[in-house]
Amino acid sequence: MLTFENVSQCYGSFCALHGVSLHANEGELVVLLGANGAGKSTIFLTASGLPRASGGSIRFRNQELVGMKPSQIVELGVVHCPEGRKLFPQMSVLRNLTLGAYVHRRDRAGNQRMLDEVFGLFPILAECREQPAGSLSGGQQQMLAIGRAMMGRPKALLLDEPSLGLAPLVVKQVFEVIQRINRNGTTVLLAEQNAYAALKIAHRAYVIESGRIVLEGDRDSLLNNPAVRKAYIGA
Repeated sequence: MLTFENVSQCYGSFCALHGVSLHANEGELVVLLGANGAGKSTIFLTASGLPRASGGSIRFRNQELVGMKPSQIVELGVVHCPEGRKLFPQMSVLRNLTLGAYVHRRDRAGNQRMLDEVFGLFPILAECREQPAGSLSGGQQQMLAIGRAMMGRPKALLLDEPSLGLAPLVVKQVFEVIQRINRNGTTVLLAEQNAYAALKIAHRAYVIESGRIVLEGDRDSLLNNPAVRKAYIGA
């Protein structure tokens, strides 16, 4: 469904990605594990056309994404929820969600159905719909960021570090919703440092170091891999 083939991303003489190849099949939840600076966010930004890949191919349902405008990529169904949430803090929760549906702005009925779905996933957002996004707790802001991405009607959802800075109980709640989104039919590519929580809900995973994929496998094989446990789980 979403395939990266030998993708590189260079900024002048510095290359952040070196021939990355990975894929997420229809309906899968695939995790990208790696430390800060390993290249996880760069993979997602490159898939979103921000910026264009320096080399290689990124295909979604057999359509080449490299060279497309970011808005066209979203229209196809590849939607990125960035690290750090990137909300508009002075705008209301509802306005932030509405902006997530910008590429579908002419389909008011469809956007209302999607809004109802988001409020079903995150009831607290319905209660806080008129509050400024910046007034929400960290966990609520992360829920809003995911909800805004869902308003783009993703077929493939790229989630970048959704657990960052959240309390363990909130992480559990957020990951339960991510799993629910996946079970409802959305393919999910999840970049995470919280390896244990991410692998518990994943089908497969890749480990990235210094812009290169160094390991891949299914959930159980990576959970039981001593090197992965030592580096990312602490056991």
